[in-house]
Amino acid sequence: MHVIAELVPMTTEWLYLAAAVLFIVGIRDLSSAETARRGNMLAAVGMVLAILGTMQHGLIVKWEWIAVGMVAGGVIGLLMAVFMPMTAMPERIAIVNGLGGAASGLVGICEVIRHVISPPDGATAADFDAFHVGVAGLEIMLGALTFTGSMVAFGKLRGLVSSKPLTYPGQNVVNVLWLVVMLGLIAGLVMAKLDPVFFFVLAAMALLFGVMFVLPIGGADMPVVIAMLNAYSGLAAAATGFVLSNKVLIIAGALDGSSGLLLSLLMCRAMNRSLTNVLFGAVGGGTAVASGGGELQGDPQSISAVEAAERLFDARRVIVVPGYGMAAAGAHFAIREMADVLKERGISVKYAIHPVAGRMPGHMNVLLADANVPYDDLVEMDEINPEFAEADVALVMGANDICNPAARTAEGSPIYGMPILDVDQAAQVIVIKRSMSPGFAGISNELFVAPNCAMLFGDGKQVAEQLVETLTL
Repeated sequence: MHVIAELVPMTTEWLYLAAAVLFIVGIRDLSSAETARRGNMLAAVGMVLAILGTMQHGLIVKWEWIAVGMVAGGVIGLLMAVFMPMTAMPERIAIVNGLGGAASGLVGICEVIRHVISPPDGATAADFDAFHVGVAGLEIMLGALTFTGSMVAFGKLRGLVSSKPLTYPGQNVVNVLWLVVMLGLIAGLVMAKLDPVFFFVLAAMALLFGVMFVLPIGGADMPVVIAMLNAYSGLAAAATGFVLSNKVLIIAGALDGSSGLLLSLLMCRAMNRSLTNVLFGAVGGGTAVASGGGELQGDPQSISAVEAAERLFDARRVIVVPGYGMAAAGAHFAIREMADVLKERGISVKYAIHPVAGRMPGHMNVLLADANVPYDDLVEMDEINPEFAEADVALVMGANDICNPAARTAEGSPIYGMPILDVDQAAQVIVIKRSMSPGFAGISNELFVAPNCAMLFGDGKQVAEQLVETLTL
């Protein structure tokens, strides 16, 4: 028995090491569409190994609650994976981020109760020193604000909460002061100048701060918010690792936190905006204004599905530009069928992927992969932009701001300077859209009245199916 007792910690450490390696390799593979599925599988295996290692922990007394939690979580996760459509993936990510933050915050509260409020007999201050108190405070704060912030993000993505920035005078000042007060509470707890009950005050303030933090951000910036909340969730998990002295939690949390922050910065760069402007600028969702400050010059040309099909049939190079409208309409399967028909006639079809198209990073890649679009047909913005000038038709499916020429010309516009897809340089442009409504930035799109652009109004899925039906006649 003594030998077994010595082997258990060793086995746990080896399992944690293997899990950490799989996490790192998995994240690396997620950077490419071709290897993303493998990366996801490797990370999942790593999580299984981490759970197996943790289950050997000597502090586990009752397995009943652990079993209940694993079964309940497994069933919920399976139901989400099977029944949630790919178009709802951003909402699912927001929920998962929020639940991860809530888990970290609850662990922090439990550890505070166990070590600070009701310590066991014989416990000393060294068992939960100032460092652990400070880390537990950060864990509770980050976990709580991630939970409520993610729920608000879910509401905005789902349409349950207005996508418009909800602000009031002095809102940024209030938020900053609120954050300073929370950090002050943590400092006071670390120095033992505050009663431990203030841990609960901190949790309540952090829950409210998550709402205050996300409500003023427009729906167009939800991809950045999701990435930031993912970073907060990772930092909370890393803090949990320090509180519990769990190495794999520290590693996984640090990976999650750093990757979320880097992704946020990359998306801000793709929009030519700073992170502070996204978080505090209240951009998007306002009243529609024309790109140059006045009314759009000219009227849109409207065409039918039959006319659009004729133009596609006469083309030799077609570039499809997917946007959130395609996801909302669930039109990605019909678009892939249309592309297959065109390819059978020897027409080249590629998909132009903008870094911030959709409601989360990689949203368009995930949707098109779900429709079995070949990875080689997905081309990133910098690589595809020079090809628009040689394209016969650019077919825009539910995209708006990412192909708005105002980003090049309208100084003072919320999207001025944002790198866009050079759709207007194609010989012909066909835009499938329900109406002339602006994008999330609230800016009218001058592309819609350009001489080489035709509008095909209607529901994205129905229009795409009409195109397929017409092309196969």
